[in-house]
Amino acid sequence: MKTAVLVFPGSNCDRDCKVAVERSLAAKGKRGDVTMVWHEDNELPSGLDLIVIPGGFSYGDYLRCGAIAARMPIMQAIKDKADQGVKVLGVCNGFQILVEAGMLPGALMRNASLKFVCREVKLEVVNAETEFTSAYAKGQIIRSPVAHHDGNYFVDPETLESIEGEGRVVFRYAEGTNPNGSVNDIAGVINAKGNVLGMMPHPENLIEAAHGGNDGRGLFASALGVIAA
Repeated sequence: MKTAVLVFPGSNCDRDCKVAVERSLAAKGKRGDVTMVWHEDNELPSGLDLIVIPGGFSYGDYLRCGAIAARMPIMQAIKDKADQGVKVLGVCNGFQILVEAGMLPGALMRNASLKFVCREVKLEVVNAETEFTSAYAKGQIIRSPVAHHDGNYFVDPETLESIEGEGRVVFRYAEGTNPNGSVNDIAGVINAKGNVLGMMPHPENLIEAAHGGNDGRGLFASALGVIAA
């Protein structure tokens, strides 16, 4: 399995994502090649199975979160790979970048509390039939950390009806744990083709006993085509 993890100035979860990929594969006795890709590069490695855009504060969140990163040279290469069917996962700031790049619908606004939120939440797996969620069951409740200031997902009513009706809402904040005021408690959405997922929670930070659980490993196991251990 070949994975690329993007690195922008201000990324702070890139290494966590790399480790999550490696350990999710190792849990099933498999190995993978994970390449860290600098944002000014114009090309991505060939034969990729997965591209991860990690969390952090790319460019210090100037202008809007993800707005500058979305216009860097590497993003055109990511769009081209996504058009070819390569899976793309954007976590937290990565979700913001995907939205700013027009690869996912909607906008991510300031948290309703106007405060940075860093805590554990619960997520409902709304759609377990995606390439990112096959290791879970529909309706399953999993735990995940969040850490963001601008995670309030908003989309116009017409688009909201469309993504809900098409099964493109993949994760929803559950049991009253919505940390940011997102419409319909949406925590993660997928593109129409089904190979680009953006989510605000951090599954890479709950993959092993040292983290207090491995609820997040199923996402990486699904995206990499292995069963979560």
